[in-house]
Amino acid sequence: MAGSRPGDGLNNPRALRAGPLCHTVFVTPRAGVTYSIFRKLEAYAAAVRLAGVEPVPIAPGQPASLAGLDGLVITGGCDIDPARYGQAPLAINDEPDRDRDDLEAALLSQAIEADLPVFAICRGLQLLNVVSRGTLKQDIPGHKAKGVADAHPIAIRPGSKLGAVLNQTAISVNSRHHQAVDRLGEGLVVSAEAPDGTVEALECPDKHFVLGVQWHPEDRVLTHPSDRKLFDAFAAAVFSRAALP
Repeated sequence: MAGSRPGDGLNNPRALRAGPLCHTVFVTPRAGVTYSIFRKLEAYAAAVRLAGVEPVPIAPGQPASLAGLDGLVITGGCDIDPARYGQAPLAINDEPDRDRDDLEAALLSQAIEADLPVFAICRGLQLLNVVSRGTLKQDIPGHKAKGVADAHPIAIRPGSKLGAVLNQTAISVNSRHHQAVDRLGEGLVVSAEAPDGTVEALECPDKHFVLGVQWHPEDRVLTHPSDRKLFDAFAAAVFSRAALP
């Protein structure tokens, strides 16, 4: 169908044929969406839902299980406990949420091992790097611009998955983080940088879809086509995964 998106019913690879008249029953793929503060969940869930995937909220205290899920979104939030990458915390850091760190690290490891589509956002990108045995810069200047839709440009590396998804070499992004990737994790490549060299996107080229971005695309899906494309690309990967037997 012309103009259909990854989440449209007619494109759903989980469509099942049932009954003597072969009526089509559509089964919507499901993606886990992590969170710790409920009021912050909806923007992520709405963006996933807009792309045609059913969001399944996962919070600390729930089992670290991907059973029945076709993808995983790791969302933004507080600073990761620096003990995870062998450092002592700075005084400026958030109080760590170790239960959330444990849950999301376990889910990420499972998803990467199973080659499940992963979309990691802000803190999620940082955790992806830490889980991959990388480290973080615990405080950087100039990247907290709360409420600014277009805070700074980023340069996208040619040949990257991010570049293929967006079909652009540069975009503007929002920004509200004070930590960033330092030593790159194993198996990851940098696919976008800010003008000051801050890592703005990571991906795992050996996996079907493992992409992390340092900005918050969930806030701009209705106003910035580039951010809508990110969720659509994740949804396409989720639908592809859901079609596997």
